This record gives sequence, C-alpha cells and structure tokens, in this order.
Amino acid sequence: MTEALKELGAYIEAKRPDCVLGWSVDHGELTVDVAPANIRGFAEFLKTDPSCRFSSLVDITGVDWPQRPKRFDVVYHFLSMYQNHRIRLRASIREDEMVPSIVTVHPSANWFEREVFDMFGVLFSGHPDLRRILTDYGFRGYPLRKDFPTTGYTEVRYDEEQKRVVYEPVSLVQEYRQFDFMSPWEGAKYVLPGDEKTGGKA
Repeated sequence: MTEALKELGAYIEAKRPDCVLGWSVDHGELTVDVAPANIRGFAEFLKTDPSCRFSSLVDITGVDWPQRPKRFDVVYHFLSMYQNHRIRLRASIREDEMVPSIVTVHPSANWFEREVFDMFGVLFSGHPDLRRILTDYGFRGYPLRKDFPTTGYTEVRYDEEQKRVVYEPVSLVQEYRQFDFMSPWEGAKYVLPGDEKTGGKA
C-alpha cells in the first residue's frame, strides 16, 4: 500500500506542479501540501483524473499554529472508492488570508467550510452562505483557536423572571474553587460492605 501511495504522490506532483508544494507518506497515508490559491482546481483534478478519482470529500478541518506566520493549516480529506486510496491535502495560510471555496467541486464542502469558519475564523472566498453553523449567532471569538479562553467570554442561562435565555460575562468566583486533589474514596469515614481489607478500620 505504501508503494502505491508513493507512486500516486509522484504522479500527482508530476501532473500538477503548479499546485503541489510537497508530499509525504506517513502512517500509511498520503499527505500533499498545496498552494491555497490553487485548491479549487486541484480538488477538481483529483476528482476527475482517471488515476485518482477522489470523488468523496470526507472532511475539512483546521489546525491552529499561533507561533507561525502562516497561522492555520486547512486540511482536506478525500477518499477514492474506485482506487481504494485516501489523500490528505494541507494548505497553510496567514490569519488574514482567504481560501477559495471548493463547494462548486464538492457540494458537501458547504457545511465543512462553515464549520472551519465558525471554529477557526478562516474565510472561504466564493462560499454561497458563509455563516456560523455550530455556535450561536451572537457568539464572540473562534473556539478552536489556541488563544481562545477555555471558559469562553460569555455564559448562557435561562432566566426564570425574564422567561428567556440571557447572556452574561463569565464570572468565576474564587470561593467555589476548591482544589484538595483528594480522591472521593480518600478520607471517607466509613467502610463499604465487602471493603474490609484494612481489618475493619476506616
């Protein structure tokens, strides 16, 4: 399988040198680094070329590397049911850079691209309806960025008096933070039935 993937990687690089920046086979999977500007045409090539036929878009996701100038990797996973191969495309982009949408090539990319936008803030040019899909309309920030606080910025609760959902700034009161690092079983003042290992001493 690895040899077949190496042959496929070399074939794709030879056919589309305008798109391929590099490729490797790791853990039994082919990863191709792609120029973001050419992603739409490259996805079309992978779908229609007789030796590739990657007709199924499995997923699109992102990876945040805050320390890099090209902060995000946009990662595409494709499957060829005809050749029984999988391929991963990786496009590295700056925070202010847009990625061409591949919805015209793979209509299923619609929701995947919306999810990457919602979670990472990556913009897809040419997308027919780029808006949040997992978070609320008034949500601030992008939850899968590494600099997003684990508590978020707001908390949501239902207010009985107002009879509606209200948004409030997150407030973590120090008195409720008790870190004794003790197991629930430690410090117990009783012995559970069948747990008389200590000779009846609690």
